[in-house]
Amino acid sequence: MIRFVTGALATVAILVALSAAAVRRPETAPPSGEARWPEFHGPERTNLSPETGLMTRWPADGPPLVWKYTDCGRGFSSVSIADGMIFTAGSFDDTEQVLALGQDGRLLWKAPSGPAWTRSSPGSRATPTYHDGVVYQLNPNGRVAAFVARTGQLLWAVDLVERFDARWGVWGLAENLVVQGDHLICMPGGFHGRVVALDKKTGETVWVNTDIEHVAAYCSPTVIEHNGTRQWISMTQRSVVSVDVATGELLWTVPFVPRSPQNALTPVYADGHVFVASGHLSGGALLRLADDSRSATVVWHHRELDNCHSGSILLDGKLFGAACRNGGKQFYCIDFLSGETLQVDHTLGKVGLTSAEGMIYSVGYRGTISLLEVTADGFEIVSQFELPRRPPNTYLAHPVVCGGRLYIRGEENLYVFDIRERGS
Repeated sequence: MIRFVTGALATVAILVALSAAAVRRPETAPPSGEARWPEFHGPERTNLSPETGLMTRWPADGPPLVWKYTDCGRGFSSVSIADGMIFTAGSFDDTEQVLALGQDGRLLWKAPSGPAWTRSSPGSRATPTYHDGVVYQLNPNGRVAAFVARTGQLLWAVDLVERFDARWGVWGLAENLVVQGDHLICMPGGFHGRVVALDKKTGETVWVNTDIEHVAAYCSPTVIEHNGTRQWISMTQRSVVSVDVATGELLWTVPFVPRSPQNALTPVYADGHVFVASGHLSGGALLRLADDSRSATVVWHHRELDNCHSGSILLDGKLFGAACRNGGKQFYCIDFLSGETLQVDHTLGKVGLTSAEGMIYSVGYRGTISLLEVTADGFEIVSQFELPRRPPNTYLAHPVVCGGRLYIRGEENLYVFDIRERGS
């Protein structure tokens, strides 16, 4: 097990440049300022990092710890990375805050983004989205805010409840926002705006879709182009929906009613098909999009291929994910188009995933970190180490691989490891 020294806690206002909350190893060179992971699951939301030159096996006690930041606040936000800065969010008492850190783990600024979520599973949800020098954040209570990335200065904020009568379920709004062109697109789930586009510079309403029937779930969208039609795809509480990015027109919808209201998986698109899933025996389904993007049909649906919080990875036609079934849990590898099961593992449990250089990085919800090699028939667990054991669901934030580093968020702690192959 890796042992960490706990750093001093820091209470820092906006524009404070130094923080004592990071435990650092200064001899480790920081990554280039070109390292980018500007939003949840990366720039194309495939969750596939372009990093190369990484370890294919870890030491027994894990890769070297570069630094640990101990004051992220309460919550489940992961990190986004751009312009030499690292962004995340967390709850501090009754306020949610967006944080910007330097590559050395020092706090650059901290800015309030609305009231803290204090109901079921308290804490932040969304990962800040960086675009053109601006950071955008969705608060679980329905406030969207835009900040200057360098300073944390507030540019604008919109109350989605006030403007669109936003509606959500048990766990608040958890969507990771997406920017397309001049538009910031999100799902308030309200009667006056199920899915909306805001002007990214001002927050003014650009278009509103009220044709979708159901309220918001916890899904973060993907944006794809299918036969010339650029579309935003996500899940409501009871359906999969697609809208035209430019106009907000509803292109297609397919019913998807979960057994447990945990529609949180970002849809996975490839070859004219979309995979969606929800947790606790709701299953996973593959949809085929019509050539004109005006409809979608179910190709297959398997109850054992559900997915709660893990995210899915698509590599070389194989889909990887983690399911909760019959009180137990399984990590699966299936053929994407046929749904055929290739391999199942019952030791990893509920995990968060990312991928780089053909390897899969897995973070168990209580702190087991695993490195998986993708094989012709599925996968092999090649390395593991332990972070400090915490209560279930502490480590729900998805890991990030960027700039030769592995970022892992567990509640108030952000761990940063050097995973470069020695000599790289």
